[in-house]
Amino acid sequence: MDNNLKKLIPFTKPYKSHIIWNIIYNILYALFSTLSLITIYPLLEVLFKENEQILVKPIYTNIYDIGDYLKDSLFYYMSNLNEAYGPHYSLLLTVGLVIFTFLLKNLFNYLASFHIMHLKNGVLRDLRKTMYEKIISLPIPYYSEKRKGDVMARMLGDVNEVQNSFFSILELIVKEPLTILFAIIAMFNISLKLTLFVFIFIPISGFIISRIGKTLKAKSIKSQEERGYFISLVEESLSGLKVVKSYNAESSFKSKFNNSINRLLKLSNSIGNKNNLASPLSEFMGIVTIAILLWYGGNLVLVDKTLDGSLFLVYMVLAYNILTPAKAISKASYAVKTGLAAAERVFEVIEQEDSIPTKENAIMKTDFTDAISIQNVNFRYQDENVLKNFSIVVPKGKTIALVGQSGSGKSTIANLLTRFYDVNEGRIAIDGVDIKDMDIHSLRNLMGLVTQDSILFNDSIKNNLLIGKETANDDDIIEALKIANAWEFVKDLPNGIDTNIGDAGGKLSGGQKQRLSIARAVLKNPPIMILDEATSALDTESERLVQMALENMMKNRTSVVIAHRLSTIQNADEIIVMQKGEIAEQGTHNELMAKNGIYKKLVEMQSFE
Repeated sequence: MDNNLKKLIPFTKPYKSHIIWNIIYNILYALFSTLSLITIYPLLEVLFKENEQILVKPIYTNIYDIGDYLKDSLFYYMSNLNEAYGPHYSLLLTVGLVIFTFLLKNLFNYLASFHIMHLKNGVLRDLRKTMYEKIISLPIPYYSEKRKGDVMARMLGDVNEVQNSFFSILELIVKEPLTILFAIIAMFNISLKLTLFVFIFIPISGFIISRIGKTLKAKSIKSQEERGYFISLVEESLSGLKVVKSYNAESSFKSKFNNSINRLLKLSNSIGNKNNLASPLSEFMGIVTIAILLWYGGNLVLVDKTLDGSLFLVYMVLAYNILTPAKAISKASYAVKTGLAAAERVFEVIEQEDSIPTKENAIMKTDFTDAISIQNVNFRYQDENVLKNFSIVVPKGKTIALVGQSGSGKSTIANLLTRFYDVNEGRIAIDGVDIKDMDIHSLRNLMGLVTQDSILFNDSIKNNLLIGKETANDDDIIEALKIANAWEFVKDLPNGIDTNIGDAGGKLSGGQKQRLSIARAVLKNPPIMILDEATSALDTESERLVQMALENMMKNRTSVVIAHRLSTIQNADEIIVMQKGEIAEQGTHNELMAKNGIYKKLVEMQSFE
């Protein structure tokens, strides 16, 4: 059994009853599929009056002779009807029998489809749920290497492909093989010679069809990877549309997109050709078999006179009836190969190991009482250290500011404190507890983060803030907006806090978005606040309002402020000047100005900006 198939089995367990019922109804469908064709035989007998009358009621002897017993019983009742009421009554009986068996066949087919639908849709939902939970839980470093569009393609396209293709397997192992099996049993009963003849040709056609499907899985993986790439292109084009347009780069992006969809077209055509070939090829191989049967069986009827004409017609209908499930099997086997390729990509994400795991029996820390200590930390994103032997202590209630040129490692400290990344060497501790030993959610509950990019969602102001604290009421939200200097513009919006702010907050200015980000952090009300260049993208007026909001927020809190604009951190309890991942200077604003070193130069440079 394929490994990906095994991985899917746990997802089907909640729907065990649907699988069982589907199998039961498929068995009944296969049985009545054959019986409905066999009932044509008595109809032909009535029409052509080839069968002799049976006027003595048959006696049931044992299970092995049940076929003959049922056939003789039917002819006994037909003979009686013929005698008593004339042939049109026996014709009515046989026509009614044909209708009844076809009705049952189609009813069982519907019921089997009903249960497989519940199974397919249920597994689809559970796969998506598991995948989304995994996507949300995977650490930030995973997405710095992966294309978001590829992850989206796996979530949307590949999971659908698994749903559409994989459950062909139930038809592949139950419905169609049983339909063929029951038909062959009936065919053996009619003529052993003819059926052995059929068996020579079935393996030949099966071999030819399987050879065509050999390369299908590899091509399906390529096609799904290409689909991921082109969804990435669309996602990047939309999120960077201003840059694309301002640099007149439309033609470059169009060219990339066209190349991608042309590659996808070739792959899709190649896969489609093989899929399309499955059905006509299996039908043609079947018709060749039927033609040979007609010649050989015709001889048995006309020349040897060892086979009844009506039975031979029923036999031919049964033989042709094998073609439809044979076609379905060849199609389903191709579909399963595509499903296997999709499942491989889905499980690649689901089984991705978390590079920043929470330990078993991790410490649940709910308060902050003493200090944050960063001890001898080394950290690198790739080969070169971004932080080198870095150590600071942030006592409770103090504001520590980190300044320095771009690339000096300031923002890396925010990433390490929130455990978006883990240190390579050294340790970070809160109240003496290593953050690696803490439950990751309890760690992040102690912190509020305001970043340079105001990350807001296409929703109302209220719902954007409730991310900070789900249980907050409208009064709490308005209070947080007031502290963040945001209430002044929110109260004038058409729907107040229920106003939708558009994609990524696109309906608001930069300063307004940043103040909403601060309000969200205020509403969370954490003991530790991390501000990562929270004012660097703002104009002077917005900066003044945001700075006031930050000062309101930092009162009585422990704050780590990463600053580009030095005017915003002059009141910090300690300023740490960083250079190439190391501490170059540290002290208060006045102490550092008196030192006449790097900090003073940075302040003087900015005062002329």
